[in-house]
Amino acid sequence: MSSIRLPLLILALLAASHSVADTAQQEKMKTCNAEATAKELKGDARKTFMSGCLKMTQQERMTACNKTASTKELKGDARKSFMSECLKAK
Repeated sequence: MSSIRLPLLILALLAASHSVADTAQQEKMKTCNAEATAKELKGDARKTFMSGCLKMTQQERMTACNKTASTKELKGDARKSFMSECLKAK
């Protein structure tokens, strides 16, 4: 039974890590879009701005992943595994 639990835990952690990155990216999209609108950017200027704005920095990714790991109360190897996968998520 325990041999089945570990792979399921790992799959759940992987899914959660991708979900966190996706949610953070969606929030970033809203913020960048609002900034582009406020600056009245159009066409290529807007595309260029949005492209640069949407790139999540490693520090932002670390903060988001760390927050989720804390919320899930992950410790030890489970936390290390989660953080590793979360930080790799695109």
